[in-house]
Amino acid sequence: MKFVEITGAVLLKLADSEQVPELIAAGIHDHSRVRVNRQGDIEVFENGSWGVIGGLLGDFDARIQKLTGLDWS
Repeated sequence: MKFVEITGAVLLKLADSEQVPELIAAGIHDHSRVRVNRQGDIEVFENGSWGVIGGLLGDFDARIQKLTGLDWS
């Protein structure tokens, strides 16, 4: 599966305004280590492993590339 790895700060910019409170409640902060796959699943790296915390809605594929310039790897 391909992912883009970003910080929590980038994820919070990427998410729509309705998702931001949910992400913060799930423990996302500016320095979180986060990855998102092409299906929009969000995983956060904590305590040495990745855990799924939710998903993004909308045109996240294009938003990730526009905001970060990153490609899927």
